[in-house]
Amino acid sequence: MRARLLPLLIVLMAGVLLALGFPLAVSLASAQQQKVVVDRIDDTARFASLAQFVTTRSEGSGEAETDERRQTLQKELARYYDVYGIRAGVFYREPDVPPMGRAPAAFQVPPRGQMRAAFDEALYSRGSHDPPQVWPWQRDGRIVVASPVIRDGDVVAVVVTDSPTGMMRAKTVRGWAVIALGEVAAMLLAVGAALRLTGWVLRPVRVLDATTHDIATGRLKSRVAAAGGPPELRRLARSFNEMADNVEDVLEQQRAFVADASHQLRNPLAALMLRIEVLSYELPEGNEEITSVQAEGKRLARVLDDLLDLALAEHAPADLQLTDIGELAAERVEAWRLTAQDKGVRLVADCPAVTGWADPVALSSALDAVVDNALKFTPRGEQVRVAVTANGRSTAVEVADGGPGLREEELARIGDRFWRSGQHQNIKGSGLGLSISRALLTAGGGSITYAPHEPHGLKVTLCVPRTPPGGEPGPSAAPVRQGFTER
Repeated sequence: MRARLLPLLIVLMAGVLLALGFPLAVSLASAQQQKVVVDRIDDTARFASLAQFVTTRSEGSGEAETDERRQTLQKELARYYDVYGIRAGVFYREPDVPPMGRAPAAFQVPPRGQMRAAFDEALYSRGSHDPPQVWPWQRDGRIVVASPVIRDGDVVAVVVTDSPTGMMRAKTVRGWAVIALGEVAAMLLAVGAALRLTGWVLRPVRVLDATTHDIATGRLKSRVAAAGGPPELRRLARSFNEMADNVEDVLEQQRAFVADASHQLRNPLAALMLRIEVLSYELPEGNEEITSVQAEGKRLARVLDDLLDLALAEHAPADLQLTDIGELAAERVEAWRLTAQDKGVRLVADCPAVTGWADPVALSSALDAVVDNALKFTPRGEQVRVAVTANGRSTAVEVADGGPGLREEELARIGDRFWRSGQHQNIKGSGLGLSISRALLTAGGGSITYAPHEPHGLKVTLCVPRTPPGGEPGPSAAPVRQGFTER
């Protein structure tokens, strides 16, 4: 969730910063140009005031009159060009008349373009106030400012300046760099704030998710610890704890009922079986009805025993120990070898020394149930293989049989209480053995899975974690303690 929420917040904040940064950058460029334009307007106004007193024009091809004021104007224009590198000139209205003065000597107003547009605008007594914006990437961009020279209310000439923009563009770039650094700094702060915000909002969600997973895997005592976050999530955590308490109470009542019912029914059933045994003496030997009743009574006794075992398995806490899973599996295989020989089934073991965290008694009981189930459904001449493997996070005991296996839709139901495949109804059993195995493994953080075994049969995998309940790696030299139940 954080991976989805964080990019969304970052994109939104980046959009806000860009929405503020672009207008600011445009405003900075406009301010830099406006400063240059104001300076040029002041300069053209000064040249226009000097040009007002120049009354003598050049006579075209004739010799130019000496005019001290014209010389002064020309000197000012030349000095202005030498110092600032800005071309400047005072041009008469008529295009074929030589200008009052200009610097450099080749400077003139072209017949078209930006300079001509500014010149024509000044002829109407309108000075240049807003020339086109020059951006930093326009290396050939220039600023043209024109001001009219008015004498006796008439425009007699126009002062034109053509300014290079290299310095202005450099200042704009430096200003943009400052803005960019500010945007980057603001973005970093925004990312930090987004990380803190998402962490604050999602911390209760992560705790709730972890607790839900713990409860789903059988650790019903897990509860959502008090944490920060929005009030709605804190209220959700409290509601979840209340729900978990109620669910645990209901399950505890169900387990207690199953255990009590199984225990209380055993004595009446034993008394009933005794009376049936006595009754059988009064009937002819080999009576089919009494034999069927005795078989059903024994089956009911097995179901009650399995129900009591299931209730105890779901209720008893796991005693997790660092256990040699290979040694434990090898011992259980040896315990079942005689049974396998009687059935004509080959029992093969591949059990290297691999450790894992498990309750040895619970794992032994679960493995007994799985091996018993495999031998029960494997026909004579086939084999049952028990193999122990390990990866970085778990140790697995795989039991693969050579029986008929199950259909795809039946694999989803295997392990349900009292469920048995329709093709195995004639084989004795209560349908609780694998349910008991799952309960025993789940209590210790393990799991049991089912898959088809090629070319035929069923493959059951019992997994236990390789790390202790706290999540830290266990000591490599810790003593291995085991406990087993013989069958």
